[in-house]
Amino acid sequence: MKSYDITGMSCAGCASRIEKAISALDGVTGYNVSLLTNTLTLDGNVSDEQVISAVVSAGYGASVQGSKNEHSPDKNGKKPQSQARALMKRFLLSLSFLIALMYFSMGFTMWGFPLPGFLVDSPIYIALIQMALSIVIMVINRQFYINGYKAIIKRTGNMGVLVSLGSLSAFIYSFVKMMSMLGKTQAEQMHVLHQMYFESAAMVLALITFGKALEAYSKGKTTNAVKALMDLSPKTAVLLVDGKETTVSALDVKVGDIFIVRAGAQIPADGEVIEGECSVDESALTGESMPVKKTQGSAIYAATVNKSGYIKCRATKESSETVLAQIIKTVKEASGTKAPVQKVADKASAIFVPAVILIAVVTVIMHLLIADATFGQALERGVSVLLISCPCALGLATPVAIMVGSGVGARMGILFKNATALEEAGKVSIVALDKTGTITRGVPSVTDIIPYGISSAELMALVYSAEQKSEHPLSLAINEKAQQMGVLAGDVYEFDTLSGLGIRARLENGELFVGNERLICQKCEPQDDALEVARTLSAQGKTPIFACLNGELIGIVAIADEIKPSSIEAISDLKQMGLRVVMLTGDNEITARSVAGRVGIDEVISCVMPTEKGEAIKSLSTQGEVAMVGDGINDAPALTSAHVGIAIGSGTDVAMDSADVVLARSELSDAVSAIRLSKKTLANIKQNLFWAFFYNMACIPLAAGLYGLAMKPMYGALAMSMSSIFVVMNALRLNLFKEKAHMESKIVFKVQGIMCGHCEKAIKDALSVLPCVKESFPSHESGRVEVVLNTENAPLAEIEQAIVGAGFKVLGTEK
Repeated sequence: MKSYDITGMSCAGCASRIEKAISALDGVTGYNVSLLTNTLTLDGNVSDEQVISAVVSAGYGASVQGSKNEHSPDKNGKKPQSQARALMKRFLLSLSFLIALMYFSMGFTMWGFPLPGFLVDSPIYIALIQMALSIVIMVINRQFYINGYKAIIKRTGNMGVLVSLGSLSAFIYSFVKMMSMLGKTQAEQMHVLHQMYFESAAMVLALITFGKALEAYSKGKTTNAVKALMDLSPKTAVLLVDGKETTVSALDVKVGDIFIVRAGAQIPADGEVIEGECSVDESALTGESMPVKKTQGSAIYAATVNKSGYIKCRATKESSETVLAQIIKTVKEASGTKAPVQKVADKASAIFVPAVILIAVVTVIMHLLIADATFGQALERGVSVLLISCPCALGLATPVAIMVGSGVGARMGILFKNATALEEAGKVSIVALDKTGTITRGVPSVTDIIPYGISSAELMALVYSAEQKSEHPLSLAINEKAQQMGVLAGDVYEFDTLSGLGIRARLENGELFVGNERLICQKCEPQDDALEVARTLSAQGKTPIFACLNGELIGIVAIADEIKPSSIEAISDLKQMGLRVVMLTGDNEITARSVAGRVGIDEVISCVMPTEKGEAIKSLSTQGEVAMVGDGINDAPALTSAHVGIAIGSGTDVAMDSADVVLARSELSDAVSAIRLSKKTLANIKQNLFWAFFYNMACIPLAAGLYGLAMKPMYGALAMSMSSIFVVMNALRLNLFKEKAHMESKIVFKVQGIMCGHCEKAIKDALSVLPCVKESFPSHESGRVEVVLNTENAPLAEIEQAIVGAGFKVLGTEK
């Protein structure tokens, strides 16, 4: 996907016009123009020169995002903050002349403000001064006329057309009236002076400029989340070059460079620890408040902070490829795409300006023919119609909400890849959950070893021989247990992975199959009591792994995966939201039912292989919109098949293609937050669209005089500006969205006697056996032990006793 900065856009009509020009290019497969961010994103085989040429031909400026070479026919492409400042300066300059103009128009003619005698006796001079002042204001705000002229030449419409037509109509009418003063008496000239609208021609420009300044400022607020992410980017790095420390820019760190990070310093690049250990605060990327322990071989990420310890690291990614860079890219791309609901506004915007001009012309004619109004009164109604109409509100209704919603999600570690995902997540009625790594921790361990005809050590040695070549989570649990038992693996001559079933290996002893019941029933005839044992283990929430050597069952190894403390609450929240929750797992039905019963899931689809998960999602999709929540690896087919794929615990793989939403933390509660945020954003979009349509439907007839009221053009201009500001400010309310608090809480103990890493390990081991402790982070440098609890009401006395039992003294606690 390519991105370009666009200059000169003022309303939704401009965006539509650029999109029309881009759609005519050969090789473009997808495109979107964002009025909010003044950007163009597109997919396809087309050169930058072709894209820029097409945009410039449409009357706008364009440049490749991040480049210094900009092809722009105007200088209206500033960022929201600088644009707001420029517009405010323009307004203040206009205001200084407008005050003088109002003094000579309304001040003198309506309120009798004093003027020099020679002017009082010469109304035509007053008219000339009014014209001169209005011309100055029109020149200051000439951009409206330039944009309107370009649109008319290109036979399109935008806000510039409406504003310039309204202002010029009032000015030309007033000029004609002024010329009619020639040859009239002083009394007649004074009467004509009251019929002029020079102040309206100028004031509408000043008011709309003021409104656009406020709008630009508000739009700048919507990008604060992206700016905050960009501000996290590390500035410097300390490299080790020939044994000497050298401070360089973080942007200069290359793959393979060795850098050091001391306590309190920001990690400058993605890499791995090659020496030392520390605790790292990764909240900038994941939202997780507790530090993460890093030792040799651990992955580290740019923008995270080393809280304690000294580490030497090797860079594994360039600055443009870091996790942070990918997060920023994802949020920007999501903010620059269109949600499906925007199509309604796009269709309306395409005909909006021509329709308003037609209504304005009809308004003038009807007032002349039916209302028996003077031409000046009829013209005033027509000008009011032009000025009160607001295409900007329609154009901003969706993108501002998408930008704010995406930013809020990024702060929480929830990354929506595009606007469609942000909208669709709020529409789901069914949530399908993977079991391993989603509902459970995904770190299984061996609980039972049941041999048949051989010893437990012999069974584990055979199984270990085959499983050591597999990277499946269950294999890792078996390998870890075998290493703890001290058994040795034999030679493996052949090895095959049987998707959804298990593995096959040829050993010195013969052919060995290790896998689930379906595989073993195909390769041997297990004893009835073995199957009964397996069912008993499954009923306990354990996964039985069968081992078959040369057609004979030699044993069962049971593995269990602990349920995450937050999963039960998250599933309860999903059900309270009225969503149907389904567990989708490759595990056997008995084990799946056991886990489902413990977390409150009533519907289970079990024994499905990865390829079958996609078919299961398609089947569920016939009953409603489906969100699939999985780990993004074996669940890729299901994530792709679902209306919304949510990858959990994949913050280090932001660019994963199979998921629409990526959660940085391995917590199911974040999936709940993603759906809640989507619902809030979708509701905000609907509010904005309702306001935009309602405003125009109610105010255009009001300006036309259908309600029997006479609206001055200046009030129409003010109302139009306020409409856009209202839409942006309503979207900013999404920043108030708060993530539901997790069950877990944190407490810090001040401990005496922690002298080294061995002391830290002793405390960690002592606390790891307590059910209320999720994780602990002892530090000999600070003399503190940070403890993450699974519940808010943990027995503190029990925790203190465990620390004391490890040989240390607890001095107190901190919040």
